[in-house]
Amino acid sequence: MTETTAADVVVRPAVPGDRPVVDRLWLMFRHDLSEFRGLLPRPDGSFRDERVEDAFRAPDWAAYLFLLGEHPVGFAFVRALDAPARVLNSFFVVRGARRTGVGSAAVREVLARHPGRWEIAFQYEDPGAVAFWRRVAAEVAGDAWTEEPRPVPGKPGLPPDVWISFDTAPRTAPRRGRH
Repeated sequence: MTETTAADVVVRPAVPGDRPVVDRLWLMFRHDLSEFRGLLPRPDGSFRDERVEDAFRAPDWAAYLFLLGEHPVGFAFVRALDAPARVLNSFFVVRGARRTGVGSAAVREVLARHPGRWEIAFQYEDPGAVAFWRRVAAEVAGDAWTEEPRPVPGKPGLPPDVWISFDTAPRTAPRRGRH
């Protein structure tokens, strides 16, 4: 196999035929989150998957698949496409492709497909996610981003999620008058 780089990542809309691949990636994603949220699989070994259903069927959602050649390496689910702020509901890159720039390239592509206001949640308990999302926000929005802990709805026993918010709409330079 030839060496691949972040420039080789392909981000494309996931289609119904991709559902089995996304389902398997979803299991890996939920497994990774289980470390930080105490999630346990159901008796059949699966995790809750209503977000996968929504990503493929709900009208205000979009699902993306990340590929390196023929290898699926991640996905993103975007919700609230018709709202003032889009939400990156789920974002995952397989461990073998992490720290290679694949995640950064993939998220920039997803954000570019839906310019405007964004909100992205992560957990402080996941130091890799903290560093990644802060770096993405700074790269995309400079210093024009915010970070705010918010309670997890319906789960008072969990630590709050952390939400980063920023805008990807093109910024225009302020007009300067003559002195």
